[in-house]
Amino acid sequence: MSEAPNGTPIKTPGQLIAAVIAAFAVPVTIIILLAYYVDNTTRTGAGTDELAPDAVAQRIAPIAQVTIRDANAPHVYKTGEQVFQAVCSACHATGVAGAPKFGNPGDWAPRIAQGYDTLWHTALSGKGAMPPRGGTSPDDYSDYEIGLAVAYMANHGGANFPDPPKPEANAANAAEAAPGAATAAASAPGAAAAVAAPASIAQTASASAPAAPAPPTPK
Repeated sequence: MSEAPNGTPIKTPGQLIAAVIAAFAVPVTIIILLAYYVDNTTRTGAGTDELAPDAVAQRIAPIAQVTIRDANAPHVYKTGEQVFQAVCSACHATGVAGAPKFGNPGDWAPRIAQGYDTLWHTALSGKGAMPPRGGTSPDDYSDYEIGLAVAYMANHGGANFPDPPKPEANAANAAEAAPGAATAAASAPGAAAAVAAPASIAQTASASAPAAPAPPTPK
């Protein structure tokens, strides 16, 4: 009876040595590759760019920001394009909610026919889905700046409107100081009443006090 053939793949000492080396080399290579991959991936903990001075300054920056400007300095007006990009482009860039699309003569022709003053007044007072002044306040953009934006949009839709007249420096400063003056004027009657109250009380008290008896006549 003959013996069954040996099915082991390692038949020579050289093959045994190669198998032993591969058994050690392959796992070591895999471990090295994994370590290299983990070391080069983006980390969000300590030792990354999140502790860089710029990143730290951005995280600890206060939410509120205070801007100080000279009240007597000349007002620097925004251009019509700047106002359009900041306020009007939200609707007019794409024509959303029925707004005339910027640069579309077909949308702007009926509006241009109404005249510049009508368009300016509509922008200030609001119409339809558009809030007054595009949702801004006079502290954000003046009437003049809103007018510049109206002329900018209309002229890109086929009009040839000139820019509105620029306010004089004194008029602009007076307009900015108007809210404070109105507040002071509103508080003036109350202050006058507060000053007059003690005087009226003193007059009432002196009037209601009994008169002093006259001195006796000598005999």
